[in-house]
Amino acid sequence: MKSMHAVDMETVEMTLDIMKYAINRISNTSPELGKPKQEHELLKLVGDTVTKEGIGGEKAFQLFRDILVKAAVPVDHPRHLAFVPAAPTRAAVLFDLVTSAASIHGAYWMTGGGGIFCENRAMEWLVSLTGMPEGTFGVFTSGGTAANLSAIVTAREYWRSLNDDNNKLKGLIITSSGAHSSVKAMAQVIDADIITVDNNEEHKLTRACLEKEIRNLSDYDSKRLFAVVATGGTTNAGIIDDLNGVAEVTEREKLWFHVDAAYGGAALAAPSVRHLFNGIEKADSVTIDPHKWMFSPYDCGAIIYKNMELAKNAHSQKGAYLDIFKDEGAQGFNPSDYQIQLTRRLRGLPLWYSLAMHGTDRYTTAIERGLELANNAAKQIKQLPHVELIREPGLSCVLFSRIGWTAEDYREWTYTNHDSGFALVTPTKWNSEDGEITCARFCFINPDTTEKDIKEILGSMG
Repeated sequence: MKSMHAVDMETVEMTLDIMKYAINRISNTSPELGKPKQEHELLKLVGDTVTKEGIGGEKAFQLFRDILVKAAVPVDHPRHLAFVPAAPTRAAVLFDLVTSAASIHGAYWMTGGGGIFCENRAMEWLVSLTGMPEGTFGVFTSGGTAANLSAIVTAREYWRSLNDDNNKLKGLIITSSGAHSSVKAMAQVIDADIITVDNNEEHKLTRACLEKEIRNLSDYDSKRLFAVVATGGTTNAGIIDDLNGVAEVTEREKLWFHVDAAYGGAALAAPSVRHLFNGIEKADSVTIDPHKWMFSPYDCGAIIYKNMELAKNAHSQKGAYLDIFKDEGAQGFNPSDYQIQLTRRLRGLPLWYSLAMHGTDRYTTAIERGLELANNAAKQIKQLPHVELIREPGLSCVLFSRIGWTAEDYREWTYTNHDSGFALVTPTKWNSEDGEITCARFCFINPDTTEKDIKEILGSMG
């Protein structure tokens, strides 16, 4: 039986097939808008693929190319405007192939120095966007969930280090009602309680409502409050909390200030909206997801810390087999010391390559395009009789309603458009003055989306 690692003619042919597919897919500006099938349907179509003997590379790839990939939605389709889509540059996608082929372990400098060097250049640019003070730095993670969790573990361990009594308390976090689900999830992971607040008029966490919440805490809860999480662009509506006001409160109350800007953080590179993030430079930690609006492939998040030493104290792992990585002879920047994951791939490499190839100015242009599309959509909605704008665009998010529609109407509209391969736009919920309503939502990420796409999607509601 030949080795799986042998390089033979079958391997060469498989490589050529896969590279041909990759080239065709990368050069395709309007991929087919696939849709999922039930698992039993897929099993019927492809049969057993993991067997004792194997089905061969050619057969396995053919099944993926002709059936399985079509049962998924490409995030870079110009009419994929649901959730927070993605639009990785061709350069980033190509270098994702290189990253995997290079087989570099990115946890420690001793094994990944050259790749980590590249990641750090990309990280320098991210840090520069925040305006945070000298000494601020960060690492790439698998996404916003891992980044938020890494930040809050750091915050909790720092809080515990301040007073032995804090080790006996269950931590408490305050965040906004519009915070991403991962913020609530990570509080559950670290067994902390969470309070969600906002001012009902602006749907954001402000200085006033935060101060009121803190004033109303019991003495016990005041002792266990250790962090406030603000949002730099909510996923649902692109709302940015009162970062300056929150920063002033957290500084006075000696609380950790974390900003979850996983989606919105890219807009730090857009001069037209940069002022909306004033106060982010005062944060203790910031999350940004390059795989969202910075045109990197999945998965690539980032966590940035004002004080890297506090993150290292919280996350650096110990073990006899790890000692050599900390040895003076292997000294260098070790990303695994600053976030929850030990084993890691070099997720920042595709971003670095795309930045190096295109330059940061073209990133600014592409991000501004998303904002431009959102404003155009709002303008078109205002001019049409059958739809209504719910609120002005928040970054690249637009919420709007089809007059007279029920929740079921939105649902049917979504599936009709998706099933036909026309577009993927999904409904969401919004708390209006009259209570919670169902509405439609655009999220513009892809610079290749056009004003004509918007017009035709809105027309499909007529």
